[in-house]
Amino acid sequence: MRTMGGIDESVSPRARLAAEDEGITLDELRLATRNRGMPLEMLDHDLTPDGLHYLLVHYDIPTVDPSAWRLQVDGHVHQPLSLGLAELHDRAHVTHTVTMECAGNGRARLQPRPISQPWLDEAVGTAAWTGVPLAAVLAEARPRQGAVDVAFTGADHGVERGVEQDYQRGLSLDAASSPEVLLAHTMNGLPLPPQHGAPLRLIVPGWYGMAQVKWLTRITVLDRAFDGYQNVTAYRISTDPDDRGRPVTRIQPRALLRPPGFPDFQTRTRVLDVGRHRLTGRAWSGLATVDRVEVSVDGGSTWSDADLDPPLGRFAWRGWHWTWSVDRPGRYELCARASDADGNTQPLEQRWNRQAMANNHVQRVAVSVRPA
Repeated sequence: MRTMGGIDESVSPRARLAAEDEGITLDELRLATRNRGMPLEMLDHDLTPDGLHYLLVHYDIPTVDPSAWRLQVDGHVHQPLSLGLAELHDRAHVTHTVTMECAGNGRARLQPRPISQPWLDEAVGTAAWTGVPLAAVLAEARPRQGAVDVAFTGADHGVERGVEQDYQRGLSLDAASSPEVLLAHTMNGLPLPPQHGAPLRLIVPGWYGMAQVKWLTRITVLDRAFDGYQNVTAYRISTDPDDRGRPVTRIQPRALLRPPGFPDFQTRTRVLDVGRHRLTGRAWSGLATVDRVEVSVDGGSTWSDADLDPPLGRFAWRGWHWTWSVDRPGRYELCARASDADGNTQPLEQRWNRQAMANNHVQRVAVSVRPA
């Protein structure tokens, strides 16, 4: 990682907040055309189809030749490793169903809005990831006494806020050694697509998406705390520009409602007839198992408990459903909120921070009910 010299700030601008009443900028539109959210009707599926899973690419999607690619495991270890894709495929592997969410999900709704990828509610998806447990690879490399952190380097390279870098994230050695953490080569039973990190990516169940390094090329065990940009500057929760804040880690509880009825093309307002409607959705938390989902049809003034479907797995979203009997035409605002077994509940209003990270305020779905 190095700070760039000789480049105008317009090439890599500093972080800023949108001015009052400032609309979405061209820079944000450029990001929005490269990245994508999951269409909310895909909440019908236990597993999100590969091409519809949310996607955030910081720089460019690198072109990687799988036959020449190797994973280097080095640093503060007794036994450095160099592993090809065939060697990883030959190892014992496991599959975990994991819901992944971008840490900036909901950013576009915050006021003032941090200028960045303008997510609404759709930066989420669930997939069955297959690969080699990272703990087994680390055990083979045999970290030396005093090992503290593990750095993960991807093949994607760019500049961010004036800092040129390969995309890198770090985890503590304890977190990296958790049995559920994977070096994944397969997504929903098929080889990783290029946009999702082929030929190998990191999967850290329960953590926001920034930890799931794609196009993985190197794992480095460190005898010090990792101080890369994506850990110490990006993905922090603070309200003061002079405060480093705290790091973004595990996913906060969230519920999403599958928008009912049919939509208007531009406003996405839903249209329904008077009658009974089965509302459905998904809920998840990286902190603990989701054990309650509540639904509101009046913008959050009153709440009713939904019925929960059986869980798909500890780190996967959980389906829920609730029947709404509506006998009066008019405009309604539907909401859903999740709570987990540790007592964490979604807030009704936004919790503002300068990077708009780990916001989990409730979704709001505008519905127009017409006479039968």
